[in-house]
Amino acid sequence: MSRIAWPFMVAVVACGQAAAQSLPAPGLPAPPPMHEAPAAPPAAGGGLLTLDAALARTAERSPLLAAARKEVEALQGGIVQAGVRPNPELAISVEDTRRDTRTTAAQVGIPIELGGKRQARIVAAERARTVAEADLVSQQAALRAATVAAFFDVLVAQEALALARGAREVAVRAVDIAAKRVAAGKVPPLEEDRARVEQANAELDIEAARSRLMQARQGLGALWDERDPGFGTAAGDLETLPQRPPADELLRQLEQAPDLAGSRLEIERREAVKDLERSKQYPDVRLTAGTQRNNELGRNQALIGIAIPLPLFDRNQGNVYEATVRADQARDMHRALAARLARDLEQASSRLALARGSAETLRHTVMPAANRAYDAATRGFEAGKFGFLDVLDAQRTLFQARLRHLAVVADTYQAAVEIDRILGR
Repeated sequence: MSRIAWPFMVAVVACGQAAAQSLPAPGLPAPPPMHEAPAAPPAAGGGLLTLDAALARTAERSPLLAAARKEVEALQGGIVQAGVRPNPELAISVEDTRRDTRTTAAQVGIPIELGGKRQARIVAAERARTVAEADLVSQQAALRAATVAAFFDVLVAQEALALARGAREVAVRAVDIAAKRVAAGKVPPLEEDRARVEQANAELDIEAARSRLMQARQGLGALWDERDPGFGTAAGDLETLPQRPPADELLRQLEQAPDLAGSRLEIERREAVKDLERSKQYPDVRLTAGTQRNNELGRNQALIGIAIPLPLFDRNQGNVYEATVRADQARDMHRALAARLARDLEQASSRLALARGSAETLRHTVMPAANRAYDAATRGFEAGKFGFLDVLDAQRTLFQARLRHLAVVADTYQAAVEIDRILGR
């Protein structure tokens, strides 16, 4: 049997059965308790961190959310600019540099937009802002899910470190017992060597568990743009496993998912851009009015004009075609996104159901049996029926069950978080 990494063999829910909590034989170490207190080294000035507090920190300090909010704010300026009418022009010209025959003209040109260009610009700008608002909602949902996942990673790592320390205590007591039995001539020296190897492994596992806890804390702090998270211990409940509705009901809720809502708004935005490009096919008219002074005739003359571009070559046909194709592309991307999210949702739902079932089996069947096997091995060792290696194998089996239980509990939270992320809960 391969050596089990003890730091991660922790039961995060109670066995709930008295048979699983059998008493150890006299003189032999008991396995670490099922509910070891979290043993996270508190940061300087830190305290307990709840999930609500973690979510509040993310919402307040996340640079990604700040950037998304500024994008919405910036696009408001685009709406203002889209509604601005073009500026008039003042033109002054002089004919002939001689004073007596000079003609000086001053004209004001007023551009008149045709084809609904201004309204099309406003609609396109408003659609761009609504897309940014939808992106902000999606970003909020994604960061919330990431915060929940990172928070429970810290909880799991804390539990793992607590068990690793308990396992070290077991290993230290086992070395002491083995040494006394070797000295009494009841067991060969090999038993003491094996016990010392397990103690050394337990020390290494503590360092690994401490490193993983530090990584989990840093991962949570990164969501707040903090290298050193300002909290001591994460306080949460891992005993109640998350539960979500069946896959069919989740799929019915998918239509309201933030990502799909944003995708639909992107289709509308691209349709608005297409309408804007079509409006540019109509040339704008420029009206001019002014006066000129003819020194040779000694009088002023009125000037009135109109300028109409002739759309013989440039009818904005290239931009219209591109905008039309991109609108169709947005529809294709929406269908692809809907299919991918439906697949991801079904997979997360199946993963959650499997993890919950596995956790229940481990809690009520596997871990109680592993506890009984360890108890029998320790009592047999006391009676001289088994060697210390048999006790170690039984202990490893017990910790392996706890490790697997921890893994499936973590998997249930990860699957539930993925469902919430997709649906924007």
